Amino acid sequence: MEGKNPEKEDFDPLYTILRSKRETTRFQILVEVASHQPAVRQQEIAEILGVTPQAVSDYIRELADNGMVYSQGRGRYEISREGVEWLLKHAEALEAYARHVNRDIIHQIAVWCAVADEDFSEGDPAGVYMKDGWLYATRAPQSAKGCAVMDAKKGEDVGIARLDGIIDHIEGRIHVCKVPRVEKGGSRRIDLKGLESITAGSSIVAAVGLESYITLRKAGKKPDMYFGAREGVIEAAFHGLDSTILVVDNEFTDLLNRLEDEGISYAVHDLIIP
Repeated sequence: MEGKNPEKEDFDPLYTILRSKRETTRFQILVEVASHQPAVRQQEIAEILGVTPQAVSDYIRELADNGMVYSQGRGRYEISREGVEWLLKHAEALEAYARHVNRDIIHQIAVWCAVADEDFSEGDPAGVYMKDGWLYATRAPQSAKGCAVMDAKKGEDVGIARLDGIIDHIEGRIHVCKVPRVEKGGSRRIDLKGLESITAGSSIVAAVGLESYITLRKAGKKPDMYFGAREGVIEAAFHGLDSTILVVDNEFTDLLNRLEDEGISYAVHDLIIP
């Protein structure tokens, strides 16, 4: 059985937090004190941590004895400068460990699904790229690369692990057309020929509102999206696809605000006939 290393425990906060349940509980209680000071309710802390109120009281008394918190009387506590420094030291160690797990460990075992652009054998190097909104894997060098985790025939789904680099693609553009509500004319006030011209260059056509849906049908277009259309065209843009979305006028501003928030390129087209 491997013995403890007192020197490592003294100077490595990550070792201390992960190996000692007692130190983990001290850390959590100190966090709760800092979060709720000065009115610290030990019963609430006990419920959050799943320990008894008496245990919380004992820990807080110990923290006070060690100079990490100080009492203002009647259940009022505040974290001291020493407590803040101890908390920061351990929090930084945990944050660094989480980054290591996320970047180095999960990154190595995460598997991305791609369309095999050619036959693959398990372990083959794979370049990954985006085309028509789909992720593809090829043996040709790409800016993003990994390795196949299974055999796959061309056209099959293939898992790619250890993906490194940036996947080259250009985000799509969304063409937005406002449609009046039915009481203001609805589909009858839209330039259908102009609409046909705009939708011709789009991979996806979507509608928000029944007036928009009927307008597209009158223009000879069957909408690819109706329910969840806003989220659909945004997702399509992230995957490099251009879209046209018709939106009834009372939803128009909200959609533009959402596109601004997402930083997506869009163009507004005025097709309303006076």
